[in-house]
Amino acid sequence: MRLDLVDLRLVLHVAETGSITHGAARSAMALASASERIRTLEETLGTALFDRKRRGVGPTAAGLTVIQHARLVLQQIERLRGDLGEHARGVRGRVRLSSNTAASLEFLPSALASFLQAHPMIDVDLTERPSGEIVRAIANGQADVGIVADAVDSAAELESFPFAEDRLVLVTPQRHALGRRRRIAFRDTLACDFVGLAPGSALQDHLDDHAARTGSRLKLRLRLPGGFDAVCRMVEKGIGVAVVSRTAALRCRKSMALQVIPLVDPWALRRLRICLKSLSGLPIHARSLVEHLRGLAAEDDERSSRR
Repeated sequence: MRLDLVDLRLVLHVAETGSITHGAARSAMALASASERIRTLEETLGTALFDRKRRGVGPTAAGLTVIQHARLVLQQIERLRGDLGEHARGVRGRVRLSSNTAASLEFLPSALASFLQAHPMIDVDLTERPSGEIVRAIANGQADVGIVADAVDSAAELESFPFAEDRLVLVTPQRHALGRRRRIAFRDTLACDFVGLAPGSALQDHLDDHAARTGSRLKLRLRLPGGFDAVCRMVEKGIGVAVVSRTAALRCRKSMALQVIPLVDPWALRRLRICLKSLSGLPIHARSLVEHLRGLAAEDDERSSRR
C-alpha cells in the first residue's frame, strides 16, 4: 500500500469541503488530477472513500478511518516541523516535571544535572506532589512528565516506564530503643516522637495517611524544610525518629551516628516509574528528558545485574 502526504491532505480537504472540486482547489490541484488521485487511492485500498452525491461527496466508513489517520499523521508532521524549527532558531524549551519526594530529593538531582548540562537550551520546572496528584496533573495536561510510585493507579490512557526502586526505612539515633530491631512495622513506631518534612511534602502526606489508617497520628516534634539530610541530622541529635528513603539513610549514616531499620510494610517498597500521557505526543525537549531518564534507569539495571 502506497500513501503519500499529498493524498492524505487531498482526502482531508475533500472531506472538509464536501466537494472534490473545492478540495482540489484547496490543495492547489487541478480537478482532473485530484479526481485521478482519489480514484487511484480507492483502487489501491480496495474500497470507496467517498459516496458521490448530486450535491458533493461524503466519506464512507472506510473514508472516515482514512480521515482519522490522515489527521494524526499530518498533526505529527506539523509537530515535527515545529520542534525542528525551535532547534534551528535556538528557542528554549521548557519541561514541566512533577515528582514525589523520594525521587525529587534522591534520584532526580544528579539525573537533571547531567541532562541540563547536555541540553543548555532546555529548562525544567520541577514540582513535588503526591503520586496520585501527579497522575491527575499528567492526565489534565498540567504537567508533561511525572515520577510516581507504582502503587498508584496511573490510569489506562497514560504511558509509564521503570525509573528506580525506593525503599522507605526508619532512622533512629544509635542508642535508641528501636535501634536493636532488624526490621519493624510502621505501626510499631507510632509511639515515638518523629522528625518530619515540611508541610506539603508528598512523603510526609503519605506517612500521615498511613498513620491515620492505623487510627493514630504521627507525634511530630519538628518539621523541617531542606530534605532528608536535615531530618537525619536532627534524628542523630536525639530529637526523634524519622522515615526516609533508604538511599538517603545509607548516605547519611556514613557521616552521622544513625541506625537504619527497614520497614516491613508492603507500601514501604516503591518502584518509581516515569509517567506521561504519550511519548510520541510530547514536545521534543520533553521527549529528550524522558529518554535521558530511561537511559539512566537502564544503566542502573545493568549495574545491578552485574553484582
